This record gives sequence, structure tokens and C-alpha cells, in this order.
Amino acid sequence: MTNIRSLFETVTVGNTTLNNRVGVAPMTRVSATAEGLVTDQMVSYYTSFAQGGFGLIITEGTYIDDQYSQTYLDQPGIVYDEQAEAWKEVVDSVHHAGAKIFMQLQHSGFLSQGNRFKQETLGPSAIRPKGEQLAMYFGEGPYQIPREATKEELTDIVASFANAAKRAQAVGFDGIEIHGANGYLLDGFLTDYANQRTDEYGGSTENRVRLMVKVSQAIREAVGENFTIGIRISQGKVNDFEHKWVGKERDAEIIFGRLGQAGLDFIHVTEYEAWKPAFETNGPSLASLAKKYGKIPVIANGHLEDPEKANQIIADGEADMVTLGKGALANHDWVDKVKKGEPLAVFKPEEILSPNAKIKEFEV
Repeated sequence: MTNIRSLFETVTVGNTTLNNRVGVAPMTRVSATAEGLVTDQMVSYYTSFAQGGFGLIITEGTYIDDQYSQTYLDQPGIVYDEQAEAWKEVVDSVHHAGAKIFMQLQHSGFLSQGNRFKQETLGPSAIRPKGEQLAMYFGEGPYQIPREATKEELTDIVASFANAAKRAQAVGFDGIEIHGANGYLLDGFLTDYANQRTDEYGGSTENRVRLMVKVSQAIREAVGENFTIGIRISQGKVNDFEHKWVGKERDAEIIFGRLGQAGLDFIHVTEYEAWKPAFETNGPSLASLAKKYGKIPVIANGHLEDPEKANQIIADGEADMVTLGKGALANHDWVDKVKKGEPLAVFKPEEILSPNAKIKEFEV
């Protein structure tokens, strides 16, 4: 592939220059200790992708406080110095293998189904989330009805994101990604039916994106101008797979426009199939709308394990990079295989489940 914007050209995102335009998507794992510490298994897991040629690795969602942010049991954290130091071994190992690594910062909000700090959940409004808890992460039955977050708690959450980013920066991460997708807290605020607030965080799309913007701005202020930060955005959710923004392209204009001016270096868009129209039958993709209105680099995710599809979305100018989830799980050396023209393995979900059905690695 010789196109100047092809998969294997270098690219600079924020202050981070990558060897190629192929990254590993953030994928939920529950292989940390009960205390949220990185394990040797996690070091090996992340390093293997770097050894296989991926230019960028984005970690699994990592909880940011000892209040309501933890999503699943055995999820890693970045709350305490001990947790941050444990991550350093991952960072150093990935760097040694030649790749860059961003930490994804997550607040679960009302989709939490395993929090060692709190029994209740916190959401934009006291509305039960759609769907049922994920069995693969030890959940069962409907989600509980959350307690509506107070404005004081939202201020604390913004600060927790900023503090977590500073810890990630201190132990050598090349950047961070804010988890604003898949129905978790920040996406919950963005979601019309989940957010029934009447204050400045509810109602219009401009109000519902406000918390994302504040988090982005607070992190930028905390880490300075030279640390790479971005945000992951989706329409679909782990509990509402087919959700679409009610305002369609006008919502995209507001959301991506505000985020593009919030101090971010990139927007990471995930859809089921990244190249498909976001709303209308023949309309633009969500990635292309992020590019149009955000005016900052865009990373596209969603069934792009076919090298031709991945290359095309970059060559067409809809995205600057792609990330792979299931394609990466099936081929930790996807980049090296594609460069050599070797066949790619097909993702098989049963290969990532241990005998007791505890998930080892999965994409959400």
C-alpha cells in the first residue's frame, strides 16, 4: 500500500508520533487484582500487541476514583499511587517493544455492575438503564436505578478525571483517552432518554455535552499543552446497541464542534461498521462527521480488520487512524501479518473465555 495516507505511514496525534496508523482499541478486561492492580498477565497482553507491530495501544477502561467510577470487579484503577506505579511496568514494556500507549479513563456511572467502593450507582438522572447487566462480567438481571448526581459530585468527577490523567502522565503514558462512549457516565449525560435533568447539564444537546467538555478542559489544564489527550465517542451502547442521536447531523455538529474546541488532540469514533452512514441510508459516516465538525484528528473503529477497508477510510480522508478490537484479539501481530501479506486469523469469541466464563479480553 503506497498511498500517502495509508495504514503504514507515520502519523502525529497531538504530541505523539506513531510508527503507523493502526492502533489497538480499548477493550474491557477483568484481569487486574481485586485491588485494581496490574498483573503480569496484563503486561504480557499489552506488550504482545506492540511486538506485533501496532503503532498505538489504548488500554482498557481504567477507573478514576474510589467512589462511583468502577465498572466491573477486577478492573484496573488509576486512583492511588500504588495503582499508578503498577501500570509503569506495562508502559515501559510497550515502549521497549516500539509502540506508544494511551490510558483510557473511565467512569461507569449507572452501568456499573461491580464496584468495591459503593453498592449504589450514580447517573445523570434516577432512570433505570435499558437492557440487562452483562453476564460476561458477572452481571445478572436489570441494572439498578441510579441516584441522580449532584452538581457538587459532578465537580468532583471532573477533578477525578484530571487527577487520573496526571497520574497516567507521571508514570510515562504517552497520552490518555476519555471514555465518552458506550453508555457509561459521560455518554449517559449525552443520551436524551437517560438524561432528564433540568439544570445546565440536561435538556439541549449543548447542555448534555457540557460534562464531556468540562472534563476535557480540566484534563488539558492539569497535564499541560504537550500531553496528548482525546475522547472516545459512540452512538451505540453496551446496553442499547442500536441507539442513534435524535438530532442526527445537527447533534454531530454540536457534539464534535464543542469537543473540537475543548483542548483535545483527537476524537476516537466507534460504530458497529465504521464506514457505514451514521444516520441516513446514503449519508456520511460518524467518523467523517467528527472530521468535518471537530476539526482535529479522528481515529475510526468498527469492524476494520479487513486491511482494504481500514486503508480506505484513511485514504478517503474520513479518519487519520484506525483501531482494531476483535481483529487485534485474533491477530496480536495484525500489522506484521498485513505487511508480509500473510493470512489473518478470524476472531472466535470462545477463545477468549476461561472455563468459568470469566472474560479475559473483549471489546465494548
